[in-house]
Amino acid sequence: MFYLPNIVLVVVLALLGIGIYCILISRNLIKIVVGLQIAVKGAFLALVLAGKLASQIDVGQSIALTVIVADTIVAVVALALAVQIRRKFGTLDVHALMSLRR
Repeated sequence: MFYLPNIVLVVVLALLGIGIYCILISRNLIKIVVGLQIAVKGAFLALVLAGKLASQIDVGQSIALTVIVADTIVAVVALALAVQIRRKFGTLDVHALMSLRR
């Protein structure tokens, strides 16, 4: 009845939409990092789907694994920076941080 790649494509679009919405709407640095993580999860699910549709699932999975590793590194660095920003300035609000003197 339902074709599996169509269902996965809907999930990919939903994850990307939720992630981008979270990035655009949120003012908190931690929430922006979480939104970025959600969007990247949708992207690597799309990579696996593209590999399956091209009959090269192993290539799609290996690229997705590389994206997972890089994404984890980016998330850890971003969260470490957020912790240091919170310690130094006392806030994680992006708009408040943009109004600080340079």
